[in-house]
Amino acid sequence: MDPRQSLVTTEQDQTTLASVVRELMEGLSWSKSRELVRTGRVSVDGELRFDPAERMRAGANIEINPSGRKRRSPVLERDRLVHVDRDLVVVRKPAGLLSVPYDDKDSRDTLIERTRQALREYGPREEASRSDRLFIVQRLDKDTTGLLVFARTRAGRKGLEAQFRDHSITRRYVAIVHGRAVAAVHDSRLVANRGDGRRGSWRGPNAPPEAKRAITKVRIEQNLRGGPSEATLVSCQLETGRQHQIRIHLAEDGTPLVGEQIYDPRPQQRKLQADRPMLHAASLGFRHPVNHRPLRFEAAPPDDFQAMLDALAG
Repeated sequence: MDPRQSLVTTEQDQTTLASVVRELMEGLSWSKSRELVRTGRVSVDGELRFDPAERMRAGANIEINPSGRKRRSPVLERDRLVHVDRDLVVVRKPAGLLSVPYDDKDSRDTLIERTRQALREYGPREEASRSDRLFIVQRLDKDTTGLLVFARTRAGRKGLEAQFRDHSITRRYVAIVHGRAVAAVHDSRLVANRGDGRRGSWRGPNAPPEAKRAITKVRIEQNLRGGPSEATLVSCQLETGRQHQIRIHLAEDGTPLVGEQIYDPRPQQRKLQADRPMLHAASLGFRHPVNHRPLRFEAAPPDDFQAMLDALAG
C-alpha cells in the first residue's frame, strides 16, 4: 500500500482517527485501520498518534505510511512518575489519554500501559517488586489531567481500595467554570440515565436501587473576568468517586466546566471555549497501604489550564 495524505473534511469532523484512515485507504478493514494507528504509522499535523478512537477536527492533516517502521506508543515522561515504591506508583496524567482500557480486548493507548513501560525503562533498580502488574484503584476521565495512583502489589491494592471505600483518601480538583459559582455541597444520587440519555442526579422521591450517592464540596478560589465571559476558579473535594461526578454536579448547578460538551446544555453558545473540560486533579493524599505512612502529593495545572487562568485573571 502506498502512503496517503489528506486533510480531514468537514464531513469527517469529530469522527475517529481509525475511521478517517479507513476512508483514505479505500475500504481497508477496521482491524487493519486500527493497527496502522497503534503501530505508529499514522501522524496528525506531523505528530504520531497512537489512539484509533481519537476524534479528529476538520482541517487536520493526516499522513499514513503503511510500510513505515512500526513504533510503540510513547513512554510516560520520567517527571510524570511522582512517587514510586514497591507497592504503588503515583503519576501525573496528561490530557487526551484514557486511564485504563475499557476491557481486555481494548488495545488503545492508555495511561496504565505507558506507566508500565516507564517503570520498566527507568524504575528504581533496587525495588523488591519487579512485576509489570499494575492494579486499577482509581480512574480519571480521558481529558482530565492530574494525579492518579496505581497499586503494584496485592497488598497495595487491598489497602488503597479500603481507603477509597472509607472515603478517607483526599482528592482535590481545580476547575474553571462558566459564570459565578457559589460555595456548595452537592449531595445527590447519580443514575446512568437522568431522562435525557445522560448520567445525572435522580430528581424526585424513591431513587432506584442502582442510584449511587455522590458528594462534592465546592469552594470558590477566584472570581475571574466579568462581562459575557465571566468565569470562576473553583476547587472540588470529593467524598465519593462516581463517574463524571464533578462535571455533573457543576453543570446541574448552572456553572458547567469551561470546555464541557456532554453536560452543558448549550456548549456551542458559550463565548469562552476550550478544547477539553478544564478540570485538573491537583491534590492526592492517603496513608501508604502497607506501612501506613501519610502521603500527600500536589500537581500544578498543565499549560492550557494555566494559560486560560492567566488570561481570565488579567
